[in-house]
Amino acid sequence: MPVREHPTRRAHLTADLRALLTTERPRPTFIRDHPAAWRLAVATVCFGAFMGQLDASIVTLTYQPLRTEFHSTLAGVEWVSLSYLLTLVAFLVPVGRLSDLHGRKLMYLYGFAVFTAASAACGLAPGLATLVVFRVVQALGAAMMQANSVALVATSAPPGKMRAALGIQAAGQAVGLALGPTVGGLLVTSLGWRWVFGVNVPIGILSLVAGHYLLPRTRKGTAGARIDVLDVLLLGCTTTALLLTLSVASGLGLPAWTAVLPALVCAGSGWAFLRRQNRRPDPLIDLALLRSARLGPGLLAGLCGYLVLFGPLVLVPVELTRQGTSALTTGLVLTALPVGFAVAATSAERLLPATWGNARRSQAGAFGCVAALALLAALPQHATTLPYTLALLGLSLGVLIPANNTLVMKAIPSSSAGVGGGMVNMTRGLGTAIGVAVVTLGLHLAGDTYGARTAVLALLAFAILALVTTFQSRRPATGEDE
Repeated sequence: MPVREHPTRRAHLTADLRALLTTERPRPTFIRDHPAAWRLAVATVCFGAFMGQLDASIVTLTYQPLRTEFHSTLAGVEWVSLSYLLTLVAFLVPVGRLSDLHGRKLMYLYGFAVFTAASAACGLAPGLATLVVFRVVQALGAAMMQANSVALVATSAPPGKMRAALGIQAAGQAVGLALGPTVGGLLVTSLGWRWVFGVNVPIGILSLVAGHYLLPRTRKGTAGARIDVLDVLLLGCTTTALLLTLSVASGLGLPAWTAVLPALVCAGSGWAFLRRQNRRPDPLIDLALLRSARLGPGLLAGLCGYLVLFGPLVLVPVELTRQGTSALTTGLVLTALPVGFAVAATSAERLLPATWGNARRSQAGAFGCVAALALLAALPQHATTLPYTLALLGLSLGVLIPANNTLVMKAIPSSSAGVGGGMVNMTRGLGTAIGVAVVTLGLHLAGDTYGARTAVLALLAFAILALVTTFQSRRPATGEDE
């Protein structure tokens, strides 16, 4: 007769497996105690920052090959990007909340696993509809990474080093953004569009191994806390409807009235979400924090900063192509923006006065953005002048965004760092979408003659709003501003 497994032993095996899948593993002792342990943790997070921005800037280069292979329209192919963005923005805050409850390292590593597996599936997709589905799954993995990236950096850095750590992470994003067009162009022309997704697989595997050994455990746990599904649905409905409204309003050839329905849905679901957050004892987003003198203005300044960062990435290629500039020259001109961002994000700690706190640095960065966009509006927008103004804009944003993100994370309790990181990255997603919509709408309404100038003036208005917002910050109760 076959020997039956003892029920107690089976229960123990099940418990061990559950613990393996749901428990954060500590770093090896020699890594944890090393003086550079926090730098290794930040460098690991930079893998995710790099991958996310590389993927964001590389996928648009697959549009034409996808149209050819799958016999699709441009509107159909655009869902490869739109489905990803909608899913990402909708899940950043809920995933951040889950991470605060169950462990940021755990959710971050699961995010890498999902993102890597979905990237491989995207590269093997047999049709456009399947590719869009895999992109939704990929975005879920990206949300698990991005909701925890800022929180992991903020909690890994020692006192006084948070701004420098967030600057390094922002530089990783900028490098991915800068390399995206070049790497994407090489992959599409030499190996085909499928390798645009396949390139994520080896980076993802390497990042999983590095994260397991180099990231610290973060779980704190909250007794009795849980996530309400209706809260998640209402927030997802609000952000999705907002992005759809922006897409329609940006001049995509659809009648203006088609923007009314998603705008109404956005307003209704947003109102219901806010009412529920005010009434719940354990809200998904603590609205009292948003009313603070630092967090609300900080998130608004961050949204404007990312809007100003991504707007020119749409505007410059359109304008230079209209002037007959080659694709290679256009790419080189555009690279000045993310390169300037990366340089400032990594060197501001050494070059700016040590007495300048985060609020002062945010103000200086926002003022630089205003100056750069004013020059961009006044000077001819040619390949000979654009690199200088774009570099100044990138340098200014490299000062503004890390300092502003530090202000935001310092305004959030450590037990809610995942939600805070999710909100920071949600403002980045919304800023990206609004920046694209503002530039596209300006080009659409003003035509070839005045379209570029109109778009720059719109970006300048948001830079001025960011500058005004940085002056709304007040010192926290402890008096610290570092």
